[in-house]
Amino acid sequence: MSDAVTEKSAAAVATGREPRWLDPEQQRTWRSFLLGTTLLLDRIDEDLRREHGLSAVEYEILVRLSEAGGTLRMAQLAAALAHSRSRVTHTVKRMENAGLVVREESPEDGRGVDCRLTDAGQDTLRRAAPDHVETVRQSLVDLVDHADLMALGRVMDAVCDQLICAHPEREFRR
Repeated sequence: MSDAVTEKSAAAVATGREPRWLDPEQQRTWRSFLLGTTLLLDRIDEDLRREHGLSAVEYEILVRLSEAGGTLRMAQLAAALAHSRSRVTHTVKRMENAGLVVREESPEDGRGVDCRLTDAGQDTLRRAAPDHVETVRQSLVDLVDHADLMALGRVMDAVCDQLICAHPEREFRR
């Protein structure tokens, strides 16, 4: 028995509950999900970097700003991306140096900081979006049957519906 399983068994004894272990088919599906998600996100990031000099996070920031009418509070942006404020601040600073966004004092209360999409940022997003969607198509959408893609959507909607209540600011499905 592995150390990890022994530790889990010890936890089961401590709580009085036996874990509901995954059967072999569920374990294979879980591992395929983890590996597939990692490989897909890596491919998206690689393609955006190679073609447009953007990381996937930078692209997502441009998308979120565009969908929000061009401006978001930094705190909202960090929450929406599920990243720490310091990580988003660092990324936005890099993007600001590249002329894609600007940070400015919020006119709402003067305490917060807004991140605003620049014309250059909007142009970069317009150029990157067709290549990004092609990567998504080649790496996911076009690989599976339409019915399987719709099933994946339903599965991920169920996951989102269950977990989004703890972080409603992250919701961006349409």
